[in-house]
Amino acid sequence: MKGILDIIIDIVSTPALLVALIAVLGNVLQKKDVASTVKGGIKTFVGFLVVTAGAGVIETSLAPFGEMFKVAFNMEGVVPNNEAIVALALNKFGTYTALIMLVGMAFNILIARVTKYKYIYLTGHATLYMSCMIAVILSVTGMGSVPLVIFGGLAVGLINTISPAVCQPFTRKITNNDTVALGHTGGFGYALSGLVGKMVGNKEKSTEDINFPKGLAFLRDSTVSITITMSIVYVIVALFAGNTYISENLSGGTNYIIYSLQQAGSFAAGVFVILAGVRLILAEIVPAFKGISEKLVPNSIPALDCPIVFPYAPNAVLIGFLTSFLGGIVSLVIMVLTGTTVIIPGVVPHFFCGATAGVYGNATGGLRGALAGSFIHGIIISFMPLLLMPVMGSLGFQGSTFSDIDYGVAGIFLGNLANFGGQIAVIAGIIAVFVVLIILTIMGKNKKASSISE
Repeated sequence: MKGILDIIIDIVSTPALLVALIAVLGNVLQKKDVASTVKGGIKTFVGFLVVTAGAGVIETSLAPFGEMFKVAFNMEGVVPNNEAIVALALNKFGTYTALIMLVGMAFNILIARVTKYKYIYLTGHATLYMSCMIAVILSVTGMGSVPLVIFGGLAVGLINTISPAVCQPFTRKITNNDTVALGHTGGFGYALSGLVGKMVGNKEKSTEDINFPKGLAFLRDSTVSITITMSIVYVIVALFAGNTYISENLSGGTNYIIYSLQQAGSFAAGVFVILAGVRLILAEIVPAFKGISEKLVPNSIPALDCPIVFPYAPNAVLIGFLTSFLGGIVSLVIMVLTGTTVIIPGVVPHFFCGATAGVYGNATGGLRGALAGSFIHGIIISFMPLLLMPVMGSLGFQGSTFSDIDYGVAGIFLGNLANFGGQIAVIAGIIAVFVVLIILTIMGKNKKASSISE
């Protein structure tokens, strides 16, 4: 039994395999021929591996940048890192995490079936990390194993439904259709960026319509502009960090300027690979998902990882990253001046989340929206981990915290309920959120029915 459970957990924890199987299921439900079904599954599988490879290239190129930044500006503090804190927590809460994840995915499908929020969350690693955090929080309330798994799974199912839902009005503006949703743990932040863009910007003046002088028209190529911009940023930080440190600790003896240019080029290559993988996935998963929508959960929409929106506004991706990172630096200065724990900007979350926030801000407010939305986002993902740290610290994870906004929203909500009223308050809070979704669904049906009768 344990062996079968381990295999199931491995499948749902591997996004490429999970989404490939979803594509296969969708094609089977549409009664497509074997060749089309196999092709769709394999291309979806490979597409996700391409995206993962591109993300790995980006993370590898950004890792030394983070180290250079700390040395260049003599910074000490906490760097929010989802992978690091999950790795620590899984040692103690691995079984609960896995069970909550499986139950959470089942609840996500159930909620999509019975409510108007038809989002099937397919970002497996994000679900794993969220399940881990919830397992840690609920375990300290003294909750028994069965209720912990059931209510922890319900909490994950709710989060994985609500996060795409709050983004979808803005995702629809990006994609110009309702065939795909965003399933990532920065959902509340992206929605906020979309709201900020709507308030301060002008969507008619998109980041993708930036007019370069005739002699600089080559900068309209996103690969070129990303390479040049990141080279400038990398070299500036390298100059402050110094050749001695970089040569001895990072580059293996390679000149620090040459090394910086190489890392900047690798970053641009990673973005290029991600964009190619996303196009491959969208070409297969969206048509295949029609089968699931028609048979299992009518009108369901697949919620996929944040790079899914990158091809729609490549300029906003770069602008969002840099502006979000600037928001992180401003936040760092505020923390130093106020004497709080210092959150050092994590380059990886500022890229993936900040870039996505830039795309959302651009969708509603153009260039100004991308700048303002991602800057506000950068500030929030700096202070949200600071607010989450007391919760995680009380659970024995001092000095470490999650980075993305959805972790903060869920963690602070559940953590404060646990501190306020223990397991009873946590269970009541989770059930209350589910009831609210049901009520909103009923209200939506009644409103639709009354409009038809009129």
